[in-house]
Amino acid sequence: QVQLVESGGGLVQAGGSLRLSCAASGLTFNSYAMGWFRQVPGKEREIVASITRSSTIGSYTFYADSVKGRFTISRDNAKNTVYLQMNSLKPEDTAVYYCAADRSTVWGRMRGAIDYWGQGTQVTVSL
Repeated sequence: QVQLVESGGGLVQAGGSLRLSCAASGLTFNSYAMGWFRQVPGKEREIVASITRSSTIGSYTFYADSVKGRFTISRDNAKNTVYLQMNSLKPEDTAVYYCAADRSTVWGRMRGAIDYWGQGTQVTVSL
C-alpha cells in the first residue's frame, strides 16, 4: 500500500520560513518524479515545484513562477522523502499543500498523470 505523508505545515508570519516533508512508503521511491502542489478553496490545484528521479546526470527541478527564488525542492532517496523549503513566505502562499508521485515524468516539469497523492498539509501565512 502506497502512502505519502506530509508534515511541516503550520502558521507563520509573512517573511518567515517553513519546511514541508513528504515521507513515501510502499513504492520504489527513485522510480518516481515527486512534486508539491497547492490548492485554495474555489481554485484548481496548482503545481508549486517538482523534481525528477535522481540519475547519473542529476535531477531536473521545476518551479512555478510565483515561488521561484523563494522555494527549494529536494529529495533524499535514502529516506524516501521529498522536501519543500519555503522562504520569504507571503500571505498568497496560504493553501493546502499536497505531495504527489508521478512515475511517467522522467525529465522536465511533472506533467504526467499523478499516480499517488498525499493527504495535504495546511500552510497559513499571516500578515
